[in-house]
Amino acid sequence: MVTSVACGFSPTAAVMTAARLVQGFAGGWAMVIARSVVVDLTDGVRMVRAMNVVAAVGGLAPVVGPLLGALVLSVTHWRVSFWLVAALAAMMLAAVALVLHESLPVESRHPGGLDRLLGATGEVLSSRVFSGHLVVFAFSMGTTFAYVATSAYVLQSMNGLTPFQYSIDFAANAAGMTAAAVVAARYAKRLPARVFVKIGLTATGVAGVVLAVGAVWFSMPLAFALVGFVVLMTAQGLVGPNAGALASAAVPEHPGTGSALLGFLQWVMAGTIAPLAGLGGEDTAVPMAAIVLLLTGASCIAYVAAAGRRPFRGP
Repeated sequence: MVTSVACGFSPTAAVMTAARLVQGFAGGWAMVIARSVVVDLTDGVRMVRAMNVVAAVGGLAPVVGPLLGALVLSVTHWRVSFWLVAALAAMMLAAVALVLHESLPVESRHPGGLDRLLGATGEVLSSRVFSGHLVVFAFSMGTTFAYVATSAYVLQSMNGLTPFQYSIDFAANAAGMTAAAVVAARYAKRLPARVFVKIGLTATGVAGVVLAVGAVWFSMPLAFALVGFVVLMTAQGLVGPNAGALASAAVPEHPGTGSALLGFLQWVMAGTIAPLAGLGGEDTAVPMAAIVLLLTGASCIAYVAAAGRRPFRGP
C-alpha cells in the first residue's frame, strides 16, 4: 500500500523504479503466504476446491488488470492507477486484520533461517509428485502470458478488431477461465484433480494445434484466433489450480516452501514467455503458437513423470 502511494507521487523515474521493486517484492510475498494459508486450513478435496476458488478469483488479475489499467488511462492520469492499487491493498490489509487469523499451529512453527529454508527446498523438490505438478502449474501461467502478450496483435493488428471489440473478447476469455475453475471446484468431490488436469492439457493441446494451423498456413484468420484463444484460456482454468493443488498436497509438511516455489516459477515463466511470444509482433503468430505447443508437450511429460509407475492417490 505504501509503495503504491509512493509510485503515484513519484517525482522521477528513479524513485518510481525503486518503489516498483519494493512493490513487486511485497506483492509476491503476500501472494505466496496467502496460498500457504489455504494449505494450512484445508486438505484433500477441500483444498482442491479452495485452490480452484482462489484461482477463479486471482486468475482474473493478470487478464483483467491490463484492461482496467487501459480504462484508467483513457479517462484520467496514469498516477491514478497506482492510487487504485493502493486502495486495493488497503482493502486487503483490512481483510487480513479483521478476518484472517494465524493459520499455522504452534507445534508446526520453527525459527526459520537460511539452512532451514535450503533444506526444506531440497526436500520439497525431491518429491517427484511435487516437482512434476510444479512444472505443469508454472507452464500453465506461461501459456496464459503467451496469450496475454500476443492477443492484441493477433486480434487488432492482424484481424482489425476495434479496441472495444478486443476488450469484449478479452473479457469473454477471462470469463471462460474463471468458469472452468468454478466448475472444477463444484465437482471436486466427484472427480479427482488429476482428471481436470488431463482434460485441461488435452484442451490446451487442441487449442495449440488450431492456433498453429491458423498461424502457419492461413496467417491467423479471425475464426481460428477466436476459437483457439477461448479454448486455450478456458483450459488454463482447469490446469493451473488443480496442478497447484496436487503439488501442495504432495508436501503438506512444507506448505510455505511449496507455495513459494509455485509462486516463484509461476512468475518466472510469465516474465520469460511474454516477450518471447511477442517476437512475431504484428506480422505473425507463429512464435506464440509454437510456445503453446512446446509448453503443453513439456507439461504432459512432467505430468506423466509425476504419476510415475504408481499414480498419485491424492485429491
